[in-house]
Amino acid sequence: MKYYLLLSLLFAFCPAQRQTEKPTVIQKPIVFDDERRALSLAYMKEHYGLTPDEPVFDPKMIVVHWTAIPTFQESFDAFYPARLPGNRKDIKRASALNVSVPYLIDRDGQIYQLMPDTVFARHVIGLNQVAIGIENVGDGQGHPLTDAQLEANIKLIRYLVQKYDIKYVIGHHEYQQFIGHPLWIEKDPNYLTEKDDPGDAFMNKIRNRLSVPLNPLPKAKR
Repeated sequence: MKYYLLLSLLFAFCPAQRQTEKPTVIQKPIVFDDERRALSLAYMKEHYGLTPDEPVFDPKMIVVHWTAIPTFQESFDAFYPARLPGNRKDIKRASALNVSVPYLIDRDGQIYQLMPDTVFARHVIGLNQVAIGIENVGDGQGHPLTDAQLEANIKLIRYLVQKYDIKYVIGHHEYQQFIGHPLWIEKDPNYLTEKDDPGDAFMNKIRNRLSVPLNPLPKAKR
């Protein structure tokens, strides 16, 4: 009996065997009705030439964002409806599908899940079909991302990398480095936006502490 107890303790504390625990996540779903499903399928067809029966995908990447909105409730409200609001003229011409992500992290580090990991969400041009998105409440000016958010991102990403075949963890500002990469698909060559979130400093802190096997990012083309 003592032998089995000792063996179980050694297994529990062996780094090579220990499983990453899922962080505490609060379920707070956004609207995913027939309209959002139809808009998602239309987006996948028009921009990627993909025609699945359901808007789902196989994750290969995680993309970290900031919301550029100062509060959790305002950020949640922005993602909630199926259709893009009228003030997003910069991307509305490409689709009426609203932007969204599976995860939204508040400034205190609390993680909320808005939709399932592998259900299609619009959050990064050219890579939505392979990318799980994580949004952080805040911006790069008056509401910089917090240490609590950094810790939450690290815990969540470690868990997701273990759960899925994730090859890359990138910031939204790094997405254009994948133009021409095998994971990149975008039928409209003029559909690009310039992003600066969440910045090199935040992403370097995340990647330096993840301690998980990842592929290096493609080199920037400019």
